[in-house]
Amino acid sequence: MRDYALLLFTMGAIPYALFHPIYGVYLWTWLSVMNPHRLTWDIAYNLPFAMFTALATITGLLLTKEPRRWPVAPPTIALGLFLVWMTLGYPFSFFPGESYDMWNRVMKIQLMTFVAAALIAEREHVKRLVWVLVISLGFYGVKGGLFTIRTGGAHKVWGPDGTFIEGNNEIALAIIIIIPLMWYLFEVTRTRWIRLGLVAAMALSAIAAIGSYSRGAFVAMAAMCLSIWWYSKRKAVLGLALFAFVPVALAIMPSIWEQRMATISNYEEDGSAMGRINAWRMAWNLALDNPLFGGGFGIYNPATFGQYAPIPTDIHAAHSIYFQVLGEHGFVGFFLYMIMWWLTWRTAVWIRKNTKAEGDGAWAYHFAAMSQVSLLGFFVGGAFLSLAYFDLPYYIMVLLVATKWILERERKASRNAVSPGTASTASAAGNVVGAGPRTPVHGA
Repeated sequence: MRDYALLLFTMGAIPYALFHPIYGVYLWTWLSVMNPHRLTWDIAYNLPFAMFTALATITGLLLTKEPRRWPVAPPTIALGLFLVWMTLGYPFSFFPGESYDMWNRVMKIQLMTFVAAALIAEREHVKRLVWVLVISLGFYGVKGGLFTIRTGGAHKVWGPDGTFIEGNNEIALAIIIIIPLMWYLFEVTRTRWIRLGLVAAMALSAIAAIGSYSRGAFVAMAAMCLSIWWYSKRKAVLGLALFAFVPVALAIMPSIWEQRMATISNYEEDGSAMGRINAWRMAWNLALDNPLFGGGFGIYNPATFGQYAPIPTDIHAAHSIYFQVLGEHGFVGFFLYMIMWWLTWRTAVWIRKNTKAEGDGAWAYHFAAMSQVSLLGFFVGGAFLSLAYFDLPYYIMVLLVATKWILERERKASRNAVSPGTASTASAAGNVVGAGPRTPVHGA
């Protein structure tokens, strides 16, 4: 039944993107981040909904007269250079066949990232896309939180099959990144029942992240809780809420969860943690040997580990966005990747410095602040996961770039509106002073 419901909804919505491509961006984001087709079992499971949506959206972008702009900003320029470097390095990949599949996937995702950057031109566009992201991943947060409570934390929370967030560690980090955006919507929404729903979603999402048994996500969540408290204008209330929530959430989990978290401090005794360190050292050694382009995608196999890893037989994925990019794209690619996120962070800083927590610019201020919290979660949690190309952080980048552009446009429009009006008023006043009082003239 859900297959046909998804099929009818999506096939009905895709043509709409031809005439209103911004809605194609929303639909693409929902399909690529939530992957609802992976929650079906029949005809819809492998249908290329995202491809159809992308084609309709790009066609609409080219043919319609909806507002658009060139998505040129420091973060998107750095992203473009990073993609160019990936492409230049592809011919030098250690395993071109395996590398092509991931290169193709990344390029498709980033093409739509630039399409989104071109079409987000209004405040409401920003807010709506945030809602799409929150609903897409909040679904798994609420579902996973209820599952953890119902099972007493006896089983791990997993993501949808065949996606970036399939594993327990990956879905945990995705949920953690989305919680600050829920808080942003809570700050800018005035409808009581929606605010209560967001509070419930945040609590259940935090429980779901804990129920994933992910140690990296647990560290990221701790860093984010401190950051959310720091940025919040309700520090006392939020502090009390966190103080009350944490022991309740931890009480749900069984002793085996506590034992797993305890390995954070004695990682030398944990085989999984040491396997990650082995993978990191492999990536480092590979980059030293191939500093320009690295080894390309698909380097996590016996041949590469046999040549570069301290323990050749202990084969793991990169388990770190930093070592993942370093090993796959060399030191130049790593530099471009890091400068891209630094410029994204600076964009959020600019927005917060040029707006206030109250008044007309509050929507932008709170979004920038919570985006920084989300990015902090990605930077910390990503140190332990292979999620360098995951969609969600790139959407945050695009939204920050669009928010800054909207603010600058509104300021320019405001200055242009004030200047002519002031001149006209002064001119009129001068005419009155020079001519003296005017008396009515009665004609014949």
